[in-house]
Amino acid sequence: MIRPVPGLHSWQPDDRNLLEGLFLVRVDRALFRWQPKKPFLELRFAVLEPKNLEKKSFYGRLYCTDKALWKFSWFLRDFGYDAELLSHDQVDVKALLNLQGVVRVSHSVINGRTYQNLDAFAPAGEWEAPSCTTASVTAGKGGTA
Repeated sequence: MIRPVPGLHSWQPDDRNLLEGLFLVRVDRALFRWQPKKPFLELRFAVLEPKNLEKKSFYGRLYCTDKALWKFSWFLRDFGYDAELLSHDQVDVKALLNLQGVVRVSHSVINGRTYQNLDAFAPAGEWEAPSCTTASVTAGKGGTA
């Protein structure tokens, strides 16, 4: 059975509202994705600062491969993850919820899919309201600006 779906051929993902820049964020959701080649932790961040983007949220990935453990560890330390669990090489997804910190975000397009990149981290105590040029919502398509 063939069913017409008007507009299906012209649908494009909405990547006009991608966030880029520095943000004070809270971990809103965390979920491990154990893929055979590249397991990762999927995180949803809620933006706390700057205030004009306070209701926004975005997803990011932290890979758990041997090459990427340095970045994962950097994230955990800067966001104030439990030092005892970290010293035992344990990650409790529930302990990640509501952790706060600063993250620098960009985006990239790989094979037609858009991903938010988590470029850098800092403890929440180091947050200073940056100038308006450091945090923005990207308009249009393309790679990292």
